[in-house]
Amino acid sequence: RVMYPMIISLEELEQANAVMRECKAELQAEGKPFDSALKVGMMIETPAAVMLAEEFAQLVDFFSIGTNDLAQYMLAVDRGNQKIAELYNPFHPAVIRSIEKIIKAGHAAGIEVGMCGEFAADQSAVGILIGMGIDELSVAFPKVPDIKQTILGLCAAQSKAAAEKIQTCRQLCDVYGVCCEAGASS
Repeated sequence: RVMYPMIISLEELEQANAVMRECKAELQAEGKPFDSALKVGMMIETPAAVMLAEEFAQLVDFFSIGTNDLAQYMLAVDRGNQKIAELYNPFHPAVIRSIEKIIKAGHAAGIEVGMCGEFAADQSAVGILIGMGIDELSVAFPKVPDIKQTILGLCAAQSKAAAEKIQTCRQLCDVYGVCCEAGASS
């Protein structure tokens, strides 16, 4: 699979896809073996990409939500700047709604939607992400057992209900409360 990062316009995506087609044509002309069914996707990590997710989903095979950059850009907070880093929070309602929008856009187009970044490895977020329908979580190897255990302990109905409820949250404290509900096993 090939994934394009930091795409913010349809023109950029179309250009990247054109380059991919050219590369495949060159390989074919030279008789070099390659995977002609290579899946091409894009990282969704900017507000522009979120707003155009429906259109982008028609042109790629998958999405991966880059939560570290997405939260930073959605909130206009440089997480590396110690003076304002406390404002960076992937649980912010705007970030949560963006994630939901991306998942819905991808699924409506019949493509998989994955997630990487610290949020994907946050055990308190996993329940709502599963409830939203995320297809894949990419986490650092040491976090795999914890995330797997969290997923195995989830109640599908609770996760789905929490994912629906979280879309109405207006404050961080409400989001955290819903995440705690989603993570409760039955």
